[in-house]
Amino acid sequence: MIQAAEEEDEEHESLHEAHVRNAEQARIATRAFLAEVGPIGGPDAEAVLLVASELVTNAVRHAGGVTRFRLVAGPGTVTVTVEDASATAPRRWRRTPDEPCGAGWRLVRQLAEDVEVSTRPGGKSVSAVVPLPPET
Repeated sequence: MIQAAEEEDEEHESLHEAHVRNAEQARIATRAFLAEVGPIGGPDAEAVLLVASELVTNAVRHAGGVTRFRLVAGPGTVTVTVEDASATAPRRWRRTPDEPCGAGWRLVRQLAEDVEVSTRPGGKSVSAVVPLPPET
């Protein structure tokens, strides 16, 4: 079950933290968050969902699992942050025909306007800022 805490800081950013263990739970939490912060749909919502899903998948597959999942909506962006217990930075994998994995990190970097990886005691934090164009 996903348990979330929401709050707003002084800059009127919407914050959502959820306990997630897999990509499906990350997508559920992200959809709920996007529904609460405003009418975000189409390719913009799909980009946020894909980034959240890929970051969680990478943490589960390569870093022992997610220790923290956080979404922050700012002016024209959503920042997805995933923390894990590994200090090893993500890297691009060479894809082979018999191994379909390896595209996630590249997709995150293409969809996000900024990606930051920082180590911390006990692991790392990966944050991706996904742009959300203003509604027309």
